[in-house]
Amino acid sequence: MADLIHKKRGLTSFQIIILGFAGVILVGALLLMLPISTKSGIITPFNEALFTSTSAVCVTGLVVQDTATYWSTFGQSVILVLIQIGGLGVITVAASIALLSGRKISLMQRSTMQEAIAAPKVGGIVRLTYFVLKVTFLLELLGALVMMPTFINDFGTNGIWMSFFHSISAFCNAGFDVMGTEEAKFASITSYLGNSVINVTIMLLIVIGGIGFLTWEDICANKFHIKHYRMQSKVILITSALLILLPALFFFFVDFADMPMKERVLGSLFQSITPRTAGFNTANLTAMSGAGQAIIIVLMLIGGSPGSTAGGMKTTTFAVLIATAFSTFRRKEDTQIFKRRVDNSVVRNAVTILMMYVILFFVGAIVISVAERLPFGTCLYETASAIGTVGLTLGITPQLGILSQCVLMALMFFGRVGGLTLIYAALSKTGKKLSKLPQERITVG
Repeated sequence: MADLIHKKRGLTSFQIIILGFAGVILVGALLLMLPISTKSGIITPFNEALFTSTSAVCVTGLVVQDTATYWSTFGQSVILVLIQIGGLGVITVAASIALLSGRKISLMQRSTMQEAIAAPKVGGIVRLTYFVLKVTFLLELLGALVMMPTFINDFGTNGIWMSFFHSISAFCNAGFDVMGTEEAKFASITSYLGNSVINVTIMLLIVIGGIGFLTWEDICANKFHIKHYRMQSKVILITSALLILLPALFFFFVDFADMPMKERVLGSLFQSITPRTAGFNTANLTAMSGAGQAIIIVLMLIGGSPGSTAGGMKTTTFAVLIATAFSTFRRKEDTQIFKRRVDNSVVRNAVTILMMYVILFFVGAIVISVAERLPFGTCLYETASAIGTVGLTLGITPQLGILSQCVLMALMFFGRVGGLTLIYAALSKTGKKLSKLPQERITVG
């Protein structure tokens, strides 16, 4: 299908990815508008259905209606399917259906799949897609089975559904939950702060889903022979470890210092992991210190890793920026990581992504702050959560007007499909110029 569209309309891989995500979001919104999708049997306003669908497909978790109390089992099922499609990627899901039905994948379709899952080359893309499917469904099943005894004990047979819902939502870094009640809506999993099984399982699913399928392929192929890993896999693993450990230590000694030791350890680790685009929370986010909230904003903007279920700028972008700064301090001409030179085009892409995220993050917060007359800091938290496709909130999203909802939807879409994908899609016909303008020095810093 992608090949046919490409031939007839001249669409690039980037444009197909964007149209694919937009199409699934629209279909999801129409399904969520149906009376059968709500527990009360009412028709959901289009803006609310669209917001929920966008949040699900973009695996964010920001919601205007409590998932557990507002949506029926059918509505929750639609949301879960959208989360699964968004986590795997629209193109990956479409290609998987074609593969499972026995159809051959054309070169154009393979190229589109390569862009969708950030694979380094077209060769082996079909084998990688099978690997992605096997890993995803196996880990989601294992996660559900581990959490099932706890949820069945607490919720009866409904615990089976809750186990699968939260396992898929966690692995896809979506942050949607069905824990809310009429007395305590938007509760996330705060009632399980001291439960080791639920905490550890969800944390592992978030981390595994967030480090990327290419990294897991590297781990499966080379086991403990780390020196044989790709440079990208090494960067992802080390950066991810540091982004978990350092914030956890801060939360342990500052924000959760008054908690009992077990809850203190679990809470610190959980709140360090979940901002990297998962969106669950076990602690009261509004009660955290200003410094703690600022750290979470930074973690939300960084996000997960390329080719994963997570969003954000990506750990590799952050690592390249840090490495470039160190190379500049040491007066090195090239950015170097693990005794390898990073191409200047990668550095330029990293700087461009950072600027796009920071500008949209701030502009979005300014628009919402002015439109809703809310504190700017609170709005920054919300826009960071949206553009990082995280889902953590200080509680203002359900009260936002249509303009502010549109801002968050745009940020969620941008954060999921990627800024460079949008730019390349818009400027796909811009030819590469071989000539260069005269050079002149400019002083910076």
